[in-house]
Amino acid sequence: MKKIELIFGIHTVTTVLQKAPDTILELYVQKGRMDINFQKLTQFALANDISVVELERHKLDALVSGQNHQGIVAKSRTSMQYSEADLKHLLSNLTEPPFLLVLDGIQDPHNLGACLRSANAAGAHMVIAPHDKAVGLTPVARKIACGAAEITPFIQVTNLARTLNYLKELGIWLYGTADNATHSLYETDLKGPIAFVLGAEGKGVRRLTRELCDYSIAIPMLGAVSSLNVSVAAGVCLYEAVRQRL
Repeated sequence: MKKIELIFGIHTVTTVLQKAPDTILELYVQKGRMDINFQKLTQFALANDISVVELERHKLDALVSGQNHQGIVAKSRTSMQYSEADLKHLLSNLTEPPFLLVLDGIQDPHNLGACLRSANAAGAHMVIAPHDKAVGLTPVARKIACGAAEITPFIQVTNLARTLNYLKELGIWLYGTADNATHSLYETDLKGPIAFVLGAEGKGVRRLTRELCDYSIAIPMLGAVSSLNVSVAAGVCLYEAVRQRL
């Protein structure tokens, strides 16, 4: 059964309207906004028989508990939801070497959203994360993802170690990031079937997860800081793979 939730932000709502307009039940827009983006969204919604309701800014604020909605909120039936059972089907249907991102225990929805956005931009086939002690696709994560959450499959699994072993059985090489790794990202062949494995904010990849990785790789740090934000690190890794695959 599909869940009803509020999504917000120009990019997120635009993407859902374009990709899955049938999931939008109602559109709430800030009263008095007349810029071209709002006009296009309103016209598109009305053309798809979606009711548009104008609300004062403070009422939109109340709807999303003060989050930065950019003047637009939509009541939506969540679009395609992927489960662990979909993993085999999605991987078997790929026509090119798998290119995956695995997130081990990310708890900040902003970081999850940014990772999804980078994964989508880089052409990653899916993002995998555990159910426990990790954030899911919250409205905030969807907004930060700027529509990527509606396109790139996000799969939460009950046992990450079991899933990693399954990926290895399929011939997918697991590359875990670690600050103390002696092998550089830029010395690594990333053109085949791969999955980058990145850890939680501040803690990194958990011990068991790290032990299951085929290789530990490091992003060279040349300044005073010792590590990157996980979403930045994900972008760096993903785009090095893109560079090689091109």
